[in-house]
Amino acid sequence: NWEIRGYQRVADGSHVPFCLFAENVALATGTLDSPAHLEIEGEDFPFVFHSMPEFGAAINKGKLSGKVDPVLIVGSGLSAADAVLCAYNNNIPVIHVFRRRVTDPSLIFKQLPKKLYPEYHKVYHMMCTQLYSVDSNLLSDYTSFPEHHVLSFKSDMKCILQSISGLKNIFKLSAAVVLIGSHPNLSFLKEQGCYLGHNSSQPITCKGNPVEIDAYTYECIKEANLFALGPLVGDNFVRFLKGGALGITRCLATRQKKKHLFVERGGGDGIA
Repeated sequence: NWEIRGYQRVADGSHVPFCLFAENVALATGTLDSPAHLEIEGEDFPFVFHSMPEFGAAINKGKLSGKVDPVLIVGSGLSAADAVLCAYNNNIPVIHVFRRRVTDPSLIFKQLPKKLYPEYHKVYHMMCTQLYSVDSNLLSDYTSFPEHHVLSFKSDMKCILQSISGLKNIFKLSAAVVLIGSHPNLSFLKEQGCYLGHNSSQPITCKGNPVEIDAYTYECIKEANLFALGPLVGDNFVRFLKGGALGITRCLATRQKKKHLFVERGGGDGIA
């Protein structure tokens, strides 16, 4: 039903092509291919990162060691929380900026069991308790800026923040990490995969236009034998799924069982 072509990168850096055929395909690419941008002045400066791997590489290379200026982390999702933990564990002070209120019920932290994910609830606790105030200024290790957004980045490694009330603040940074979501690269599918979404005229996005699937089997409504799971269908990261992989596995196992019963009873062409 499906032909998949690609390549493997071998040790010497060359590409070895491959081709295989499959009756069923499950899309589990996630949505990290194309990070979302703030679309503000100065966002293309080299000290502004848009992914955790970029930020992690800068830390591993020692580019942020010994710096006293804080790292600005933008976002209120799990990727932003990962960046906060990474900086915190490396003794790098953090300015954490996000647009939502800390009491917003849609925050992902409110959906995670505390006993299973204590590290994320530690970040959420800091978001709620270590708030910025004009009187206290920045805290030593972490400062939370709820209901704020970044206006611009400057070449001297400064950023301008604005609160929901319009109050502006300027801070000197050692780096900035913008983690406000991302979009998948589905260029290997026809129409970039748009036809699989709820709105076929728009690109696939985790929240706005996920892949339309059967709620029980996770099979794509508009393409038989093609399944999808994770952020592509609006769920969170795979490690938090309640049934995506299980639903697909159950569906395929049920179909395989029916196929064998059909052959055993003399149906089809007799080939199992």
